[in-house]
Parts: sequence; C-alpha cells; structure tokens
Amino acid sequence: MTTIAKEAKRIAILGYSGSGKSTLARKLASDRSLPLVHLDTLHWLPHWQERSHDEASAMMDEFLDTHNSWVIEGNYRNISFERRMNEADCIIILNVNRLICLRRVLLRRLKYRNTNRPDMTVGCNDKIDAEFLAWLLWRGRSRSRAALYRSLAHRFHGKCVTL
Repeated sequence: MTTIAKEAKRIAILGYSGSGKSTLARKLASDRSLPLVHLDTLHWLPHWQERSHDEASAMMDEFLDTHNSWVIEGNYRNISFERRMNEADCIIILNVNRLICLRRVLLRRLKYRNTNRPDMTVGCNDKIDAEFLAWLLWRGRSRSRAALYRSLAHRFHGKCVTL
C-alpha cells in the first residue's frame, strides 16, 4: 500500500459492490485499532428497510464529530459524502472488474447464507436476487459512478489511491 495509506488515520473506502471494501476496512481498522463504520449499517434498517437519508447523515455526522480517526467503508453519496471525503487523510477507491466482484459476491453468499454479514445491519440476511445482480453487474457501474471515481482521484490526488 502507498505511503499515504500507511500513515492515514482517517480512511474512506469506496468501490463497486463485491470489490472488497468491507474486507479491507475490517483489516485496516483492526491493524490500526481504528473505529470502523460500514455505511450499509447506517442505510439499512432490519429486514432491508431503508433508513431516511437525514437520519443516516445525522448518525454519520455524530460519528465524525466524536472521532478523530476512523475507517468508513461505503459509497452512499447521500450520507455526509463531501464531509467524509474532505476529512479523510486517505481515500481508497477499489476499481475491481465486475466478474471478480460477481465471484466474490457468490462466495460471500455461501459464507453468510441465512445469516448476517459482519458489515450489515442485523436482520438483513445476505441475499442475491435479480435486482442486486443487475446492480452488481450493470446499474452500479454507471458512467456517472465511474466519473465520480475519476473526479475524486483528480480532486483529491494527494490523498486518493485507486486499486
């Protein structure tokens, strides 16, 4: 990993579904004893009900107000996105091929079948359905998302790492 990432105490991890965001976040948080937030846990209520954007943003802002160091994993442009990007020492973007992401999602499904992943809200058992597959392979890889990642890499070039 780059010097930027090695020394960072506030790390934002972005990337496509199945790219390894949660795994990397857990590893970095554990190795550095940093508090960790998976944005899926702020967005999703039990049984795949969505939390309001305002409530999720308030929770994120409270976390940022009370922690000087952290690892935050997830995209969610409607959850204090600009603040997270501005306050991060390092932004890691995982730009992983869609077929590798599909493989990882399928393996993850086998591992967490009928249970919760550690990066997901309790009551949101791991699932793969047509809507999620469409997101994973097509809709989540929109031109606007790719443009966002390129824009972040340019805008925050001194603290952004694309893997």
